[in-house]
Amino acid sequence: VQLMESGGGLVQPGGSLRLSCAASGFTFSSSHMSWYRQAPGKGRDLVAFISNGAGSLTNYAESVKGRFTISRDNAKNTVSVQIYSLKPEDTAVYYCNINPPRSDYWGQGTQVTVSS
Repeated sequence: VQLMESGGGLVQPGGSLRLSCAASGFTFSSSHMSWYRQAPGKGRDLVAFISNGAGSLTNYAESVKGRFTISRDNAKNTVSVQIYSLKPEDTAVYYCNINPPRSDYWGQGTQVTVSS
């Protein structure tokens, strides 16, 4: 199994980013997927969920509702999250994983830093 996140970077407050995760080694289309993040000195939190198959069900942490949009492409085995109106408190390492997450599936994550 491999989950490879990309798309992070340094962004000013109010900016946007699109994070992507390429998945391999498991049946992606059958798996619920989520994005998680871990801020410095804090635990890893779920921020966005998308159901398996067509991804008709999505859900978001309250702190990101209206600013994060999760999507999936089963043909490419990718899950993405579009992030708008970034805030300094969004600074974290972002990871994708199945939902519920498996400890042996975590990738390296992608760093998002929001700072002026």
